Amino acid sequence: MTDERRIRSIAIVGGGTAGWLAASILARAAPAGTAISVIESGQIAPIGVGEATIPPFIDLLRFLGIDEPEFVRTTGATYKLGIVYRDWSLPGHEYWHPFGTFGTTIERRPFHHYWHRALAANRNPRIGEFSLCAALGEAGKFRFPDPRAQGAAAGLRYALHFDATTVAGFLRQFAAGLGVQRLERTVATATRRADGFIEELVFADGGRLQADLYIDCSGFQGVLIEQVLHSGYVDWRALLPCDRAVAAPTAITGNRPPYTLASARASGWQWRIPLQHRFGNGYVFSSAHVSDAAATDDLLGKAGTPLAEPRVLRFTAGHRCHLWSHNCVALGLASGFLEPLESTSIQLVINGVFNLLDHFPDRAFDPANIAAYNRELTEELEQIRDFLILHYWGTPRDDTPFWRDVHAVRLPESLRQRIELYRGTGRIRTRPGELFTDLSWFYIFAGLGMRPAAPDPMIDEAVLARAENALYSLRQNIAREVRAARSHESYFAPGQPAAAQGLPASAETA
Repeated sequence: MTDERRIRSIAIVGGGTAGWLAASILARAAPAGTAISVIESGQIAPIGVGEATIPPFIDLLRFLGIDEPEFVRTTGATYKLGIVYRDWSLPGHEYWHPFGTFGTTIERRPFHHYWHRALAANRNPRIGEFSLCAALGEAGKFRFPDPRAQGAAAGLRYALHFDATTVAGFLRQFAAGLGVQRLERTVATATRRADGFIEELVFADGGRLQADLYIDCSGFQGVLIEQVLHSGYVDWRALLPCDRAVAAPTAITGNRPPYTLASARASGWQWRIPLQHRFGNGYVFSSAHVSDAAATDDLLGKAGTPLAEPRVLRFTAGHRCHLWSHNCVALGLASGFLEPLESTSIQLVINGVFNLLDHFPDRAFDPANIAAYNRELTEELEQIRDFLILHYWGTPRDDTPFWRDVHAVRLPESLRQRIELYRGTGRIRTRPGELFTDLSWFYIFAGLGMRPAAPDPMIDEAVLARAENALYSLRQNIAREVRAARSHESYFAPGQPAAAQGLPASAETA
């Protein structure tokens, strides 16, 4: 590109986790000399709740050059080995969606086909026998991966729980160190050129700011993407009926488990996220099935006395029709919303920024480039949407009107095909780059009690017999790793220096 057409300035409207994540990544990776500003209003309180992430967040910290022990210490974060789903299929029943590797390939077949064959042979395998993350989580323990190990520890993956507001403050300071400018102003609107592009921001005090590229991180209101550019919205409430959440922090009681707990409730589901200084709790629910007041009472009845007034958040599942319109890209809540059942909110921001870098424009803003970005991000949102629908539709629960209604959802064709393939053959087909792999889909299918009509014919009893020694060794290796691991609680002992918390040197310096 010629120097005259180069993007020289980026204005990010809105701070919070989304805005400061975008600023940090862009400051690290955008072309040298690109001026980046974050316009953050001091009058708008951020939505600060306990957030759960997935393993790519750890990769992001290393990409940014953020010291992980410092991040964990400063933000009050805890470690996460996966998600435990409670009461989703039957009261009292739990199942895991752990991170990391699961089992081993058997004669080139994915391990979940062994699982199906073992069930068909009336064996009773457990996820924790073959997943180190699940086994550690069940024991309340944690350890870091060891890429030099030969056993299960080499395939361990983890993520973090943290307070979103605290993390936004951390990233604000980090981005400032990279030269990002913060403007404490309130964006009232923006003017547009004759071709429809945004010309400049107009602040509430009458001031103005012009940039080449605008990033809308202004939350649900979508100050630029919707109020100025009128992108429109794809509404998925017919597929994902939960439209509200009530959130409240509570005091630490007992140990902090190294996993997110998602418990099914009468009209939705409840999260419990352990932080170093408190528990984050929330009830995601359908307002057509329970009132705000009743949902709040239900949450507090389970979570306990709140440390702050419970907050009710309203949302509409879906996304902007155009995530990138003209010279404006929407990220975070400004781009849309999918409930946090699989901890995807922050990862969608990260993926949005990296996709922007993959499609980074010049000031000509090629329409084909913008269309490619929108297509790829929309496909990702649809894949995550389908994955979330499965959690509801696939459960045998029918004990309340909510659960009976979710069974009546008309499935998207893309999800219907996945379900039919699994039910018939136990096979799961995913495309390269999908956020959730075949293994993630397996955990939900299996956890909800779905079994294929017939196991994979490529794995028979003879194959299982030949693999028995390897599987026995794997179970023993996982059991040894769990016995040797420290408790999750021990990583947050008062006064313990971060460098002594057991983080591998390779991760400390990444």
